[in-house]
Amino acid sequence: MSGQPVSIGLHPPHGHPENDISGSTQASDKPSTSSHPPSVKPDPTIEPTTADAVSHSTTQTHNQLPNASTQGAIATAHPSPSAKLTSLKVTLRSALRQFPDFPSPGILFEDIFPIFADPHTHEALLSGLELQVLSTFGEARKPDVILGLEARGFLFGPGLALRLGAAFAPVRKKGKLPGETVTTGFKKEYGEDFFQIQKDAMKEGQKVLVVDDIIATGGSAAAAGSLVKQSGGSLLGYLFILELDFLKGREKLDAPVHTLLSGQEKSHASAP
Repeated sequence: MSGQPVSIGLHPPHGHPENDISGSTQASDKPSTSSHPPSVKPDPTIEPTTADAVSHSTTQTHNQLPNASTQGAIATAHPSPSAKLTSLKVTLRSALRQFPDFPSPGILFEDIFPIFADPHTHEALLSGLELQVLSTFGEARKPDVILGLEARGFLFGPGLALRLGAAFAPVRKKGKLPGETVTTGFKKEYGEDFFQIQKDAMKEGQKVLVVDDIIATGGSAAAAGSLVKQSGGSLLGYLFILELDFLKGREKLDAPVHTLLSGQEKSHASAP
């Protein structure tokens, strides 16, 4: 053996055709074997490292994700709170029902009960009221207590209070509440009536929002506001589903008035 290169095992000597990559017999054209895999593929006899496995997995995941242009084509933007509130108001308005000449001739009665007959409109009501409160007062000034007037304020007042993380307290006619109470009187068309709340319904300085279904002449809502002040609460304002603005009830109230709907529209559902 005089210095001539000797091929050992499976490796051919230099200059052997299998080592010539200039022609058609390139390394990538050779059949792969377990002992000599193509350079572009991993060796199946060598277990991949953790880093290699992570890299491979990341590449696969990236390739499976939709690109930005695809996402843009199928993505739907979330509506703004104001746009959502506008849509909810349309839903609620369409759910109202009217009864002419009830409870007496010449009165067009607004019936809110169809809202509660359908879980979708019931949800729309609570969402609308919540959005109205948060857009008006913000998280920092939202009410500590929701004060609901007898009797329709009891229908949605507790649900709204739950969503806002607030307490609920009822305003009732005189003689309907147990324990110590705070009382105030208010004038009605045919005499005087009295409202009461329990003495411990709110703590000193708590922020209170009065809620009812409809504001008409404003007398009962004003009485509820008076009870808040007598009890040491801070009256944030009043919130109603509907305002009959031609009756000018808000002029009797000494705190901001907020409503989801305003005015009577004869275009929505009427009872036969």
